[in-house]
Amino acid sequence: MLEVISPSAKVVSKMNNNTSLTPVSMVDSTTKLVLDLQTIAHNAGHPVPLAIGLDQENGGVNSLFDEAYIRQFPSAMGVAATGSTNMAYEIAKATGQELSAVGINWIMGPCLDVLTNVKNQPLGVRSMGDDPEEVSKFGVAFMKGYKDAGMATCGKHFPSYGNLEFLGSSLDVPIITDSLEQLSLSALVPFRNAISQGVDGMMVGGCAMSSAGVNVMHACLSEQVVDNLLREDLGFDGVVMSECLEMEALSQNIGVGGGTVMAVNAGCDLVLLCRLYSVQQEAIKYLKLGYEDGAISGDRIRKSLKRVLDLKATCTNWDKALNPPGVSSLSTLQPSHARLSADAYSASITVVRDKDRLLPLSNLLDPEEEILLLTPLVKPLPASALSKGLATGSLLSPGSTTPWGKSVSLMSGENVFRELGRSIARKRKGRVLHTSYTAHGVRPSHENLINRSSAIIIVTADANQNLYQNGFTKHAAMICKSQPMRGADRREKPIVVVSVSSPYDFALDTSIGTYICTYDFTETALQTLVEVLIGDLSPTGGLPGTLSQNQRRHQSKQHWLVESFDAERDAKALDDLLQTIEQEGPVNQRSELLGCSSTTFLLHNSGIEESHWVVRNSSTRSLLGFCCTYFFKSTATGVVGAILVDPDRRKLSIGHALHTRAIKSLLQRGGVKRFQLGSKLPGVFLGIPTNNNVERKRLRRWFASMGWNTALSRPVCSMILKDLSTWSAPEKISRSMQHADVEFELVHGRQYAESILEHIKTSTRQGVTEIYQLALADHSSCGVIRARRPKDGTVLGSVVLCSPVASWAEALPALKDTNNITWAISSPVIAPSVGEYSTLLQGLILLGIRQVKQQQADAVLLDCVSFFSYFQIIIQGSNDE
Repeated sequence: MLEVISPSAKVVSKMNNNTSLTPVSMVDSTTKLVLDLQTIAHNAGHPVPLAIGLDQENGGVNSLFDEAYIRQFPSAMGVAATGSTNMAYEIAKATGQELSAVGINWIMGPCLDVLTNVKNQPLGVRSMGDDPEEVSKFGVAFMKGYKDAGMATCGKHFPSYGNLEFLGSSLDVPIITDSLEQLSLSALVPFRNAISQGVDGMMVGGCAMSSAGVNVMHACLSEQVVDNLLREDLGFDGVVMSECLEMEALSQNIGVGGGTVMAVNAGCDLVLLCRLYSVQQEAIKYLKLGYEDGAISGDRIRKSLKRVLDLKATCTNWDKALNPPGVSSLSTLQPSHARLSADAYSASITVVRDKDRLLPLSNLLDPEEEILLLTPLVKPLPASALSKGLATGSLLSPGSTTPWGKSVSLMSGENVFRELGRSIARKRKGRVLHTSYTAHGVRPSHENLINRSSAIIIVTADANQNLYQNGFTKHAAMICKSQPMRGADRREKPIVVVSVSSPYDFALDTSIGTYICTYDFTETALQTLVEVLIGDLSPTGGLPGTLSQNQRRHQSKQHWLVESFDAERDAKALDDLLQTIEQEGPVNQRSELLGCSSTTFLLHNSGIEESHWVVRNSSTRSLLGFCCTYFFKSTATGVVGAILVDPDRRKLSIGHALHTRAIKSLLQRGGVKRFQLGSKLPGVFLGIPTNNNVERKRLRRWFASMGWNTALSRPVCSMILKDLSTWSAPEKISRSMQHADVEFELVHGRQYAESILEHIKTSTRQGVTEIYQLALADHSSCGVIRARRPKDGTVLGSVVLCSPVASWAEALPALKDTNNITWAISSPVIAPSVGEYSTLLQGLILLGIRQVKQQQADAVLLDCVSFFSYFQIIIQGSNDE
């Protein structure tokens, strides 16, 4: 769906005239609930109050929302991006004060996980980064802030959720494969420092551990992890809490009852069960049963009780528990907390790169020029009052505000991005086009909008996990590079990429010239983004962890010199490279490079502009890599025909360097309307090779990361029909052709060019026009079979026949990949008006094979065919490969 947003666009809620709307205060309801629980405990004779805790990590992970009284602060990684531990302390203290005001006395934080593997980790921005020392520094600052607000703390998720391996199913337990020595040097550093600074509790994860010296199914159920590693080795004597035993992998593998007994015996003082009351009853039942049966010792229970009582003494008493200040306290705190929230987001947002100085967009674009906003479909954040209102229509009336101005809230799903578009439109006083994108990639509608707009903003959310976002962004960026702005400078169409979650999406990809990170997509974060885009805010945030420390991963890439292919200098070296790559494949598997030589890639055709590129060893004169590119004038198509890299030099960025230079050279030609991988002419690679399934998947991922849309590709191949002497036409097809109202004829020479070339204009495939021109010019070695309507002579279909001695046969290496005489049938074109597409296509191929057989050929090559189109012909009377 496309939304066109004008500067005056508003959200309007519809309601009956007699309906009055009173916002429900979550602060009031939460305060009452907590007080009711404490009152019940007090009246029942409990000697100390209940410990009541929740998650309030900020960013996208909050358990308590209230637009009027609970402020929104950046995620943990967003806070780390400010570079200020004092900011972390103040945010933690403010969060603790707000929770304390409603009666909460224990916060499940800070999150101390180190992202030692940034890819495919679910924590994302809940972690403070990948540097153990930086995570330690900010973790301790958070912890002190919570404590000074009167809260008990709980570090998580011991021993780390920062480098998990996932097997796929929800019943499979995520695994830590790091050894204890590796964990000690990295992941355990923040936990060790938090323990030394007095963290009150520790949550132990439910992940598995498998390495030398440790092999456990669930960490929180293992005495080796809890009692030995956490308590003895790290010296922690506070409260240990298990991961929620209702997690599917744990409950299905062991069961809640057995898991409860195991967790207590492992050393956990508290067992977390946070969903079903019936499951909680089951856990209590088994805890009691375990004690009565002697499976759980009394000494173990008494030690846990003491630790829990010690924790409660730090954060609660009956006077405090029975008198939560609620709204009155929050009303006093909110002005300063609102300022802190604004300051935190302003200090957090990070402009990673702005190589072409596109920011602010207000300096680049006039108000009448349109901006296109492209956003992914993301899972909604936990619903706030406002997001629920958007879903139900129960919004505050237009113009109403909280006592402190604009409400700060979390919005869900696509609504937050719609509001982003509206905010940009209002701020710049110009139109914004907004639409979403999915795993289907860049669609024609996206291309039309990109063509129409003067600047593009693409939003990504964890693109390193959702690879379609990466591919979409690269593809859109490629389109923008081919479309210069209007005006004298003719610069590329501006594109700004914004990561609203993990900064790792494009942090090290310098092909994305302007890249901004917000670290969450709460309303407050995106309002700050608008200020940066328009120029009202100069961002000061920096990437967290090792990303800001000289970008070590990017530094490891080698920058190869890419040179133009020189046939005189490089032909022999290219032949050697082709032979090396051909020989690396499995013995019983046909290589696409069979029959190829350096001359295969040189077309020398006036309708095709070609440029080829090499990475070479100037000392040995060998080629490390080769790339061929073609610009087909007839269809304005830029083609990357092949990228070849020496097998011993792969994964060294040679292919990346060649690809980058190839795209740049095509764009510099001007007039390119589309890009394509693979080519019919030369017919070496018809697309991404598919012979080897493992290699195919790797190549598809690689080309997707380069910006190509691989999701909608169709399988094609070249097929060889051998031993034509025994082949006969399928009777069913022969009969159907006799009754078809179509005339078939074989024609040679340029005198037929006008009608045939007019017919093939209906095909947008690159190379087709050139192949027909070559075939018509070489009347002694080629021919064209055409199908015409008898009554008016209209050409309905055609196909090219090519002998092995034709002038352009060199560009079809499969013709040379036999010891027999082989002809080719190539480039079928069927008019769009033809109803019986498959029947006419089969007829053309059938007659083509007959003609080839009459030329005493031994075999025929069906060039660039779809499996389904030719299936009925191929299975009859011949073998195929």
